[in-house]
Amino acid sequence: MEEKLTDQEIVRREKLQKLRDLGIDPFGQKYVRTANSNTLKNYQNYTKEELEEKKIELALAGRIMTIRKMGKASFFHIQDREGNFQCFISKDSVGEDNYALFKMADIGDIVGVKGFVMKTNTGEMTLKVTEYTHLTKALRPLPEKFHGLTDVEERCRRRYVDLIMNENSKRIALLRPKIIRELQHHFDELGFVEVETSMLCSIKGGANAKPFVTHHNALDKDFTLRIATELALKRLLVGGLEKVYEIGRLFRNEGMDNRHNPEFTTVELYQAYGDINDMADLVESTFRLLAKKIVGNEVIPYGDLNIDMKSPFRKVSMAQLVKEKVGVDFTQNLSFEEAVKLAKEHKVTVEKHFTGVGHILNAFFETYCEETLIQPTLVFNHPIEISPLAKKSKDPRFTERFELFIGAREYANAFTELNDPIDQKERFLSQLKEKALGNDEAGEMDVDFVEALEYGMPPAGGIGIGIDRLVMLLANAPTIRDVILFPTMRDR
Repeated sequence: MEEKLTDQEIVRREKLQKLRDLGIDPFGQKYVRTANSNTLKNYQNYTKEELEEKKIELALAGRIMTIRKMGKASFFHIQDREGNFQCFISKDSVGEDNYALFKMADIGDIVGVKGFVMKTNTGEMTLKVTEYTHLTKALRPLPEKFHGLTDVEERCRRRYVDLIMNENSKRIALLRPKIIRELQHHFDELGFVEVETSMLCSIKGGANAKPFVTHHNALDKDFTLRIATELALKRLLVGGLEKVYEIGRLFRNEGMDNRHNPEFTTVELYQAYGDINDMADLVESTFRLLAKKIVGNEVIPYGDLNIDMKSPFRKVSMAQLVKEKVGVDFTQNLSFEEAVKLAKEHKVTVEKHFTGVGHILNAFFETYCEETLIQPTLVFNHPIEISPLAKKSKDPRFTERFELFIGAREYANAFTELNDPIDQKERFLSQLKEKALGNDEAGEMDVDFVEALEYGMPPAGGIGIGIDRLVMLLANAPTIRDVILFPTMRDR
């Protein structure tokens, strides 16, 4: 069924035809700009008289956001990527025909303006237009000026309108690449090499998550979209690249909420001859540097919180946190049956695929401790059952692994990497047992990766950092949908 046009949309289409009748392409041609809205700020210190004397000519382009028509003269505001600027246009300055063309303009149209920098009597920097060029006819009106797009779902679906109407959305869109550039620059300076690995995988590995499955017709074989970059990057350590990182998109077939999107971005980094302590130093210095470079302060606002990146991050074991919060000591030699009994007493859910005490320790942590970790905290010594790719600690029930929590959210996950191929094969077999017991997120056996380890991978530290959550933190954005330009959305 054809969409019914509103009265405004009908009028705009009539104007489109009038432009064509005048020999003007409603959707324009190339326009050469010599400046943007920021350029006008360079002349703020000049007086009105000095600007009239200097006759500084500029050519700018952008979208009309307001129009105040006053007969033979008008004011209007244009928005470009850098901001807004005011224009003054009159029949005397552009001529009768050009002014008539301007009077056909609607809010939302994209135009080019050439003219001289001036100041109004109230001191506002303004472009006195001498030549007005129509570039693109907007066939739909923008939302009301003061309301914009208030529905979060619609803002995400129509991000193009959100970016026009919402300064904060544009701020975040422009901030995200700056954060990624700072990360790249920092890691490059530390001697890491940025690499790219395949997004199509024949075996699911590197994390516990449900994958998206697709089919390769030429090979007549199913592949998954990668859920992690870990196993590919570790192969590069075997190959001798020593210090590598990848910033890339991952895909996990999971639910959506204010912290999760099915496709998201991480940076994973691996350092040969390093360990978990190197990763702890790296993540702390990286977050502190980004706070300083991006926010301008090592204490940053996030919602109602002030996050202190300046003080040393707290380092604490998962078992210690559970003991502090609940009083249960998982460093004792508990049997699985004893752990299950404790879980029931404390109303902690025991999943059917739980096979060891470590699963229950992690369930206690997720139930009682995560939400209390507000200031930056490195939670160490994850149980072996949930860490199939991390090296064992001296106590073999635990691994050399930490996760970084800030504001009750996980931001990074790091290991001393498991490089023993015999141990790694046993861990993969344990994952297969979990899968058989109903854990859809358990990993698979990667024979080629075990073979790679048999050639010898140097001792190494590795870390993964969620880029989207990092941008949320530094941009003070409440949901992941605010920092992904086109997040996955349910149908209307």
